[in-house]
Amino acid sequence: MLEFTDDRPDLLLRRDGRLARIILNRPAALNALTHAMIRRMSAVLTDWATDGQVETVLLTGGGERGLCAGGDIVAIYRGAEADAHDRADFDAEAASFFADEYQLNAQIHRYPKPYVAVMDGVVLGGGVGVSGHANTRIVTERTRLGMPETAIGFVPDVGGTWLLSRAPGELGTHLALTAGLASGADAIALGLADHFVPSDRLPALTRALAGSDAAEAVRTLAETPPPSPLLAQRRWIDECYAFDDVGEIVAALHRSPVEGARDAAALILTRSPTALAVTLASLRRARRLPNLDAALDQEYRVTLRFLQRSELQEGIRAQVIDKDRDPRWSPAGLGAVTEASVAAFFAPLGGQELGLAQTNSTEILPETA
Repeated sequence: MLEFTDDRPDLLLRRDGRLARIILNRPAALNALTHAMIRRMSAVLTDWATDGQVETVLLTGGGERGLCAGGDIVAIYRGAEADAHDRADFDAEAASFFADEYQLNAQIHRYPKPYVAVMDGVVLGGGVGVSGHANTRIVTERTRLGMPETAIGFVPDVGGTWLLSRAPGELGTHLALTAGLASGADAIALGLADHFVPSDRLPALTRALAGSDAAEAVRTLAETPPPSPLLAQRRWIDECYAFDDVGEIVAALHRSPVEGARDAAALILTRSPTALAVTLASLRRARRLPNLDAALDQEYRVTLRFLQRSELQEGIRAQVIDKDRDPRWSPAGLGAVTEASVAAFFAPLGGQELGLAQTNSTEILPETA
């Protein structure tokens, strides 16, 4: 196996036969994505797309804990703490980070070759962005997948609103509002993954991908997933989350005779009220969008608005910096979040628009007779 020489050890690039590998290699940070990793990953995917010796791309995470815990949110917190002069630089860098990340998500979605993402262990936030849009998505019995953004005063992004809004019934809404975790079997049931491969077969999968067609390699080693615990709860989830107002959803959860519903209500009420309201609106709007590019454009508008507010900074402080798990949200209750304040998150950005839907407009043009 040949390992490329690279000056960024947090992203390892390897070639073995017809297989090109990307290994996210920040195990101490659970492979959280930095801006440099995102840019390098996009560049090598561009090169490999036209490389006749590359037939399959494989994405895995270094270490034993998981694929990727998302973006480097500690850097976001530190930037938000900066003084006015440095804050302007941070705002520009943060906007560039998310623009490049979302463009990478779109690039993965359109990738012309088999792109096999191994979603083993923890797969959160940005980790879903680099794996959930792949054309071949592998989960294991160790998979713990989630979009936990409402717990840190943020909203699902990296195309998460597109994926979750298209899950069966209201399962995606439940996962987004609670910031809960899905098993590998759940991920397949929700449409967030395709194949179940036991973790002890992953080395064999890598070897098979190096020597044979990707579809054949996966088919040989995959097996029927176990039953999905989340899918088994769909009846009460669909009933309780069928509303377009978070307060009504919480009320329905409280009324339910199902203990899991009341537990979900209690969990939701610990999340940022603003993030909850904007998340629900994002999911409902994403259902009506024509493709992933349009959803990423929408998420970019929302993300830049959240970067200017206190919710995200406070959520990161409570969950990651001080770890007191006691965020002080403002406003503190759902009743104080107005329709106008939610709508403002979706307003056009003018010259700052991401513009993926326009750049890749051939994907959404209606068919003509």
